[in-house]
Amino acid sequence: MTDTPEMEDLVRTDDPGFGQVLACVFGIQEHESRTYLVLLEYPGSTVAELAEELDRDRSNVNRSLMTLLEKGLAERQRRLLDPGGYVYQYTATPLPEAKTMLHDALDEWVELVHERIDEFGEQ
Repeated sequence: MTDTPEMEDLVRTDDPGFGQVLACVFGIQEHESRTYLVLLEYPGSTVAELAEELDRDRSNVNRSLMTLLEKGLAERQRRLLDPGGYVYQYTATPLPEAKTMLHDALDEWVELVHERIDEFGEQ
């Protein structure tokens, strides 16, 4: 079972939270939207730091981050460590940019729905 909210869930909610809107519009799971919100608060976090903050397993957090990267909601930078090796640090896409992405995605969807309404019965 998935915790990705459907459009119906969003429409039936009187006061949806930003995380719920984010999850619904981008088709991500609610725990992935929570990861984005925590990443906004703690830019430059590692998987281990986020796992501790979210109280989730590192492998689950890593999967959430991969989804956020794919959706354009996060960026990853590699930081070299003094004793050798490296660690990835993650930063959320800035909130104003994420809001623009949300508006654009919704506008595209609304346009598509209007087209389907207008096309219905014309054939």
